[in-house]
Amino acid sequence: MAKMIHSMIRVLDEARSVDFYNRAFGLEIADHVAFETFTLIYLSNAETGFELELTVNQGRTEPYALGDAYGHLAVSVAELKDEHARMTKLGFNPGRIVELNRDGKIFALFFFVTDPDGYKIEVVQRHGRFQ
Repeated sequence: MAKMIHSMIRVLDEARSVDFYNRAFGLEIADHVAFETFTLIYLSNAETGFELELTVNQGRTEPYALGDAYGHLAVSVAELKDEHARMTKLGFNPGRIVELNRDGKIFALFFFVTDPDGYKIEVVQRHGRFQ
C-alpha cells in the first residue's frame, strides 16, 4: 500500500518561505539538501509525518506561474477562529471564514491564506473527515 509522504512546491526565496510556513503552521526544517542547481527543504511538525518540500531553483528570479491546475494545500487546526485571528495579527491577511453545509449539517469550516509565492493553503477546523 502506498503512503503519502510529501508534497512539493517551488519557491523563490527560501528564507521568506521557511519563515512563513514556520509562523503560519509551526513547520520546522526537517532536512535541507543542497544540490548544484537547486535546494530541497523539507518542512514538518510533530502533528504529522507528512512533509512539505520546498524546491528553490538557483538563479531563478521570476515568480512561478501557478497555472489553472493547482488547487491548494490543506491543514487542519483545533480552533479555526483562533488561528484566523492569529494569522490576521501576523499580517498574513487570511480570507473570510466559510461554513460549508450539507444535509443541514456543517461539512467544513475553513478559510484560505496565501503564501509568499501565491500558493493557497486551506485552513480547516478539525471536524468530521478533517482531522
